[in-house]
Order: sequence, then C-alpha cells, then structure tokens
Amino acid sequence: MAAKSAASLPDLAVSIKGLVKRYAPSSDRKGAKEGKLALDHVDLAIPRGGIFGLLGPNGAGKSTLINILAQLVRKTEGEVRIWDIDLDRDPRHAAAAIGVVPQELNIDPFFTPRDLLDLQAGMYGVPKAERRTMQLLEALSLADKATAYARTLSGGMRRRLMVAKAMVHNPPVLVLDEPTAGVDVELRQQLWAYVRELHAQGVTILLTTHYLEEAEELCDQIAIINHGKVIACEPTAKLVKRLDTKEVLLTLGADLTTVPAALASFAPELKDPRHLKLHYRTTETKFGALLDAIRATGLEIADLSTVEADLEDIFLELTRRRPAA
Repeated sequence: MAAKSAASLPDLAVSIKGLVKRYAPSSDRKGAKEGKLALDHVDLAIPRGGIFGLLGPNGAGKSTLINILAQLVRKTEGEVRIWDIDLDRDPRHAAAAIGVVPQELNIDPFFTPRDLLDLQAGMYGVPKAERRTMQLLEALSLADKATAYARTLSGGMRRRLMVAKAMVHNPPVLVLDEPTAGVDVELRQQLWAYVRELHAQGVTILLTTHYLEEAEELCDQIAIINHGKVIACEPTAKLVKRLDTKEVLLTLGADLTTVPAALASFAPELKDPRHLKLHYRTTETKFGALLDAIRATGLEIADLSTVEADLEDIFLELTRRRPAA
C-alpha cells in the first residue's frame, strides 16, 4: 500500500454495516426454504491502529465474517469497507489492504519459505526490488530455514510462515484467526512479540482466539459474537467491569462442617472443610461489610484472597444467553 500522511488515513480500519450471510439450504434438508443464517445484521467499527478482539463460541459466525473480509465467501447483504475501500466496488484494492492468517496451514510442502513468500508477493504485484522476503523471515525467526522445504518445518514454524505470507504486501490490516491454537508457550510468546511490533508500526490487528486471557491482555477493544449477532462490543476494560461480582476464598484454621447462617447471603461454597468461598457484588456490598460479617462468625481465618471477574466470566455469561430474534 502506498504511504499516506496521517491526516489522510481512515479513522476506521474496517467498517461493517448490516452484514448478513445466509447459506443456501442444504440438499439433505427436505422441504427447507431457507438456509443457515450465519451472520445476522452485524455492525462493527474497528478503529485504525488498535488490536481488536473478535470472540465467540464455535459456530458463532467468526470464521464466516473473516472469510467475507478475505473474499473467500460472498456476503448476502450489507456493506464492508476495508481501509475505507468498499469490498464490492473495489475488491482488488480491498484485498491489498488486508492480510489474513487462517486457522488452516495451507502451505505447499515442496516450496521453500523464501520461494513461498516471493510467490505470494508476486501475486500481490509487489515489485522484486520492494519485496521484504528475508526481512520477514528474520522477524519471525525463520531466516535459517529460508531454503528448506516447507514439509520439513515444524508446526510452529509453519504457523509463523503463515504470518509472514500474510504480510508480504505490507497491508495496514492484519487478521489473525486463532493464531496460537495448538502451539506451545514459547511460540505463542514469539508470535505475540511480533504482533506487538507490528502494532507499534501502526498495523491494525483483528484477532480471534479461544484463549481469553490473551484477548484480555492484548486487545484494546473486544466484540463478542453469538448465533451470528454481535452481543457486546466495548473497550476491554469496560467489558470486564460488566460483571461486578467478586469472590473471596477463606482458608480456615479449623475444619468447618456447616456454613454459619450469617454468611448465607454471600452464596457460600464449602469447597472442603478448610476452604470456604463467598460471592458478593461490589455495587451492593462494601468489602468492609463482608469482613465484618466474617468476623462476627468467630471463624479462625488462616488466609484470605479475592478474585475479580475476568473476561472469561463475561464471555460465559453473555454467550449462555441466546440473542432475541
């Protein structure tokens, strides 16, 4: 993509309005008049320069949305703009503005990493003098494998090579679809280090992941999609505050067989004779009042710890509800 001044850059890296995808009825569904509704009037505004998380359970519509952005699936209706380029009116330049790293490792086993990146760059019309093949391989710790057949690479190396393929044309938007699924901790850290480096350079990242702690740590904003609908889209910190529940775990100095009646309002859970878990809402109960209730029981407390709601709690809370029709 040609360099632009900051003033001419779009505010939104990706804009989606009223996006609908309905698949044709399956031939094995006798009498079916309508196919599966995979996306139901989805609206998303992904700001330029951020890391945006797209979460949802399996079958929620995440992959369909990404495949529409990658022009692998045709939408039924709605508007999609990538880097302010309309997907319908100018699909070629829209494709040049985005790089997609799919879940599947679609790499020709008989090509070397260097050949694969050169071929990919050629497909995007990148002149030989402007190709960054070795720079990308070095950034992803693959320079020493530049001339090795792809079939000899480990799974982690192939995953990194997929990221390099997506970046050969220097797109301003990068989509990572479950990039760390099934990879070890070291590779995960390497990938995130590179993602942070790209983000620092101004690349907008759209991330889907089932590792919610990753999304909470990395993403500025998160959308949750379920049954084809966006059920939440907020800054990460605001989303995490949606659940104002806290847990208090008491480690007791003596065995407990019955929970004191004074603690009944805190939804007590006796995990074992020495561990009691209490729950309370910060908007309804002050921590001091909880401590006073604990002291009033006369229990011998050896230790006390608190746990706040995290993104996983919000995710489970929201996705358990089926959106209204």
